[in-house]
Amino acid sequence: MRKGLLTSILMLTFGGLQAQPLPAVPKLVVTLTIDQLRTDYMEAFSSLYGEKGFKRLLREGKVFRSAQFSFADVDRASAVASLNTGTTPSVNGIVGSNWMDVGTLRTVECVDDPAFMGNYTDENTSPAKLLTSTVADELRIGTLNKAIVYAIAPFRDAAVLSAGHAGNAAFWLNAETGKWCSTTYYGDFPWWLSLYNDKQAPDSRIDDLTWTPVHSAESYRYLPDERTEAFKYKFASEHENKYRRLITSPLVNEEVNRLAETILDKTEMGTDNVPDLLALTYYAGNYRHLPTRDCGMEVQDSYVRLDRSIAGLLEILDRTVGLQNVLLCVCSTGYSDPEAPDAAPFRIPGGEFYMNRCTTLLNMYFMAIYGEGNYVETYHGQHIYLNHDLLEKKRIDLNEVEEKAADFLVQFSGVNEVYTGHRLLLGAWSPRTERIRRSFHRKRSGDIIIEVLPGWTIMEEHQTSNRVVRTAPILAPLIFLGGSLKAETLYTPVDMERVAPTLSSVLRIRAPNACDGTPLL
Repeated sequence: MRKGLLTSILMLTFGGLQAQPLPAVPKLVVTLTIDQLRTDYMEAFSSLYGEKGFKRLLREGKVFRSAQFSFADVDRASAVASLNTGTTPSVNGIVGSNWMDVGTLRTVECVDDPAFMGNYTDENTSPAKLLTSTVADELRIGTLNKAIVYAIAPFRDAAVLSAGHAGNAAFWLNAETGKWCSTTYYGDFPWWLSLYNDKQAPDSRIDDLTWTPVHSAESYRYLPDERTEAFKYKFASEHENKYRRLITSPLVNEEVNRLAETILDKTEMGTDNVPDLLALTYYAGNYRHLPTRDCGMEVQDSYVRLDRSIAGLLEILDRTVGLQNVLLCVCSTGYSDPEAPDAAPFRIPGGEFYMNRCTTLLNMYFMAIYGEGNYVETYHGQHIYLNHDLLEKKRIDLNEVEEKAADFLVQFSGVNEVYTGHRLLLGAWSPRTERIRRSFHRKRSGDIIIEVLPGWTIMEEHQTSNRVVRTAPILAPLIFLGGSLKAETLYTPVDMERVAPTLSSVLRIRAPNACDGTPLL
């Protein structure tokens, strides 16, 4: 009798498991990457929000409160590439928005490609420098090109890296003309977007666009700001490029929504059983990249307007596709614009570090050891590039030179650590070294990387792009909304590189070919 009872229990158990249906594949996956979105700001300004934006995401979504990238020196391009490939710059090759080409000793942009012309732009663009596949690529492969994939962003790198190699198209705003543009890499420019550019692009409305606070100046009390009067920016009235200023304002997110709605209206996205992908990028950074202390009111109002843009996007998706058919993934690029040095009265330790002076002294040191020669070819950021041809000609071992350079440079004031290519590729493991290693690509990064102490300012002579070093992590939210997902908030830290395998799992396609993470859902 016991045997019969046990058999019945097993049958009921396995029968129940077999009866559970798999969650339906969403008709449309929307990835909303918000450049520089921060968890602390999103939460601190919550009393200023409505009920249909951030609060709805937090109320109905699966929220990972503490998400960050597992590699160092994150910027927009490296973050977007990592989110879409599921791996780090050491593998996907996108070590930053730009890097030094060791063959020409010139800086190259991550999506530059002279082989392809632009549509509504003179920029030559393709995703060729992205070395691995993306979620968009795998979706197109898995559906035999039946899936529709579009990417929209204020920025060229974010749009192209999101659309990947196989997407239908990537669109970004031309900062010189205010038109939406693309590249011939993706084929013909859509007729409906040409019509949109003629009548509805930002250039047709820029003269009437004005940015003023949504709430009273007194409401914005969460960040220091000595001003008592509300700001007002009329983009067309200032002397600087009006479209570049628009792109660094929260008003650009509404432009992304406008084009997204047009795409959903003019194409068949989300209308059949083949899942499609719409990759959007918003901006949540500081206006004109100013330090936070100089634009505290603007930062807070940006999040208020961002909240409204998210609410507007959800409304658009519900009206055109139906939210029950959509999976929305909201993520961040996980970094923030550099801050200005802290004022002297606060007595925060720091100093100024000059890369050009550092490399000059390093070359003089090498000449004292090895004789005359230009041993240091150039530097870019905090990467130093050595003259491999000269070292080979003089039969000097590269590893020996790197180690001597590290021993010399670590003595400089403001230097915290020096990493060599040999150490990163073959040296001992440590958590900090691993973060640097994941951001290092042997064909695109320098031979030597200098890590400057927190609080010090990296100076660029004859430029205004000086930046203060801060190594404190920027916590960013990762939110999934839609389908059968249960609403909950998780506080366990997660890596952003797990977004790509998660989306691939939901879409039931292969993960990108270099993906090394596991799904979160």
